[in-house]
Amino acid sequence: MSLVSQLIKSLQILPGVGAKSAQRMTFHLLQKNQQGAEAIAHTLLEALQKVKECPRCRTLTELELCRICASEKRNSQQICVVESAADIIHMEQATDYRGRYFVLHGKLSPIDGIGIKELKLDLLVEILAENPVEEMIIATGSTIEGETTAQYLSQLAESAGITASRLAHGVPLGGEIEYIDSNTLAHAFGSRVKI
Repeated sequence: MSLVSQLIKSLQILPGVGAKSAQRMTFHLLQKNQQGAEAIAHTLLEALQKVKECPRCRTLTELELCRICASEKRNSQQICVVESAADIIHMEQATDYRGRYFVLHGKLSPIDGIGIKELKLDLLVEILAENPVEEMIIATGSTIEGETTAQYLSQLAESAGITASRLAHGVPLGGEIEYIDSNTLAHAFGSRVKI
């Protein structure tokens, strides 16, 4: 297999990148932006060597503790549990949340062999026991696995005497009712609030 073919195949491991996209990326990097390709290769190798999980929240960092866990300005009485490290970036950009995080790196899915041990929920239990957490914000997806994980986390919070809250699900801002799937609409209808 040629190096070009190997690169095309290698790029297809990225989420959302199919054969055609990988081919376009390969030819762009090799023909039009070799300097950019070298920068990507260098940065990727360095990241693979230096980036690891934060021992407290499990996000990705090259520091001893990530900047959020190391910050004295964060509210240690709130912890937001998310499925992936990428979720933290979205939360930080879209909200004014200033508490701490815990990254699951997945969701409970017995059929896929992902259980409590794989999500390192024992570490979350330790964190909850060591710190005076008052609220656990559960920010898992609305898939069946995400809902199962949220249910387990809420029971975990309850047994630790911590208030559990869940991100709201429902009709998106600017959304039209006729274009919303029936599961989302049913959930939104069941979770309606007084105004």
